[in-house]
Amino acid sequence: MTKTRIAAVDVGNDSIKAIFGELEHELNIPNIVARDTEDRPVIGVEELNDKNPLDGIHIKVHSPALKENNAVYRVGHLATKSSNATELDPGSSKSEEDQTLVMLFTTLALDAVREENANIFPRAKNVVDANYTLGTGLPLREVKEGKDVGYRSKLVGSVHQVEFLVTPKYQGLKVNIKFNEVKVYPEGFAAYINLVMDNNLKIINKDLIDKRILIQDIGGLSTDIAVIKNRNVDDDKAQGFNLGVSESLESIREEIRSKHGVELDSRRDVVEIITRKNDRNHIMVKGSRTSVHDITDRILLELAKKQYRLLRNVWQKNSQTEICYFVGGGSNVLKEYIKTLNNGLDGYNIEFFEDEKESIWMMANAYYKLITDFVMKTEKQKAVKEPVKS
Repeated sequence: MTKTRIAAVDVGNDSIKAIFGELEHELNIPNIVARDTEDRPVIGVEELNDKNPLDGIHIKVHSPALKENNAVYRVGHLATKSSNATELDPGSSKSEEDQTLVMLFTTLALDAVREENANIFPRAKNVVDANYTLGTGLPLREVKEGKDVGYRSKLVGSVHQVEFLVTPKYQGLKVNIKFNEVKVYPEGFAAYINLVMDNNLKIINKDLIDKRILIQDIGGLSTDIAVIKNRNVDDDKAQGFNLGVSESLESIREEIRSKHGVELDSRRDVVEIITRKNDRNHIMVKGSRTSVHDITDRILLELAKKQYRLLRNVWQKNSQTEICYFVGGGSNVLKEYIKTLNNGLDGYNIEFFEDEKESIWMMANAYYKLITDFVMKTEKQKAVKEPVKS
């Protein structure tokens, strides 16, 4: 019987976060791709296998789910060095972009080829056959539009192949990915699950369970505000907005380039400048430490005002709300600006996660809890239907 492995994958705009198996493997890869050719030159081929595979992901993807099949890509860190690197555009739908699927398949393939998984997935010559039970999610707006159904149907029932080309350690390997089951969750609901349950699905936040709360999840391309009451997400009142941090990060990147002549590889570099502990909002210009505070403050305060307006509008329609939790990578970027606005304006009861990793990994952790719960319940049902033979 074919073994299946649990995968919880959050395809975030900034990066993809994934948790596998029994929490024994995590991956975090920048969500950047660049079209390429199969014969990309490599300097020092003999040293290729000494390098980290995540620094040189070079693949060909075959899948009926893709609009452009059999294309060759540089992915993640390697793609940032390309002049034609692409990140997801504001206004695009995560469920309809090839890039979302390329990142998803790449991440699963990187897990499947690990030596530690040789006992799970059969390997014949250079081909690994991998079977996954996947928990993932989409922005609330896309789920409300029914796009989760089409997204899931692209994944199940087909074989998706990732072929590693000039990639350290894995060059020449092919991974055939099949899905035993795919669950696509609305991101706001997932955040709620993560707040109230631990990894063993035990309630850890009894105070929160019966409260009326909002969860404002600020992503790269969109913002979801989940409305929770009576332990459920109120689908009618929950709202998704086409407003994320990507456009603002792109504006900061462009302004730094035009004002200081410094070219940053990606939006991720901008996030690092804004959020790092030391030398925050500073860059090196011709070897000199230079402040870009004027650029970041102006652009991010403008975005924080728009996010605050969304909060105010949803709170007014749900006046008995007790607290709003801000989650997601975008919240981490805007945290100080939103706090300052709130202190000077309405003074809502709002909460941020001070632990940056907790905020950034919240969705992947939630999908892990949800898909694990699904697998456990499915196995229990099977055990009831198939009593042990004497």
